Amino acid sequence: MYHTKLGHKILSFRQKKGLTIRELAEKTNLSPSMLSQLERGIGNPSLNALQSIASTMGISLSALFLEEVDASSLILRKSERTVTYNPEKTHIIYNTLTPGTAKSNLQLYLIVLKPFSETMGDLVYHENEEIAMILHGETEATIEGETVTLYEGDTIRILPERRHKFKNNTSKDIEILFVRSTEN
Repeated sequence: MYHTKLGHKILSFRQKKGLTIRELAEKTNLSPSMLSQLERGIGNPSLNALQSIASTMGISLSALFLEEVDASSLILRKSERTVTYNPEKTHIIYNTLTPGTAKSNLQLYLIVLKPFSETMGDLVYHENEEIAMILHGETEATIEGETVTLYEGDTIRILPERRHKFKNNTSKDIEILFVRSTEN
């Protein structure tokens, strides 16, 4: 199956550039018959051949094997959200908003913090950076022992490995949108 997708990428590149198989063969130092086989999804190219093709196409070798992404896999409907509660199922609800099963460099969460409650346990930290935006209400944010009040529409950047927590001192639910990097 990957041979067919690889072949389609090579054929598509060649056609976009207006090249014949013979012209592409000259640029890649591969035989026209080898390129023809690859475009048809047959043949077994060497690593050197694939590197030559990728270089000629101006892409990384790994990009030759990346799957095409179906647009519908990039959408997460509200009804399909994964909801996680804190262990007591009482004061904080985490909604995972990141669509798709493919690896992403970002994770998106909507947290609902119930009245007069705080995020779980002591100060927590993550290996990666995150940004929080107060969507509804106001919260007390403590980062590395320093506490600030954040109001609706405010954002705060939380650097990697900074201990933090959020507290709701009001009688209404608050909603906080978190964007977390997944790369170190």
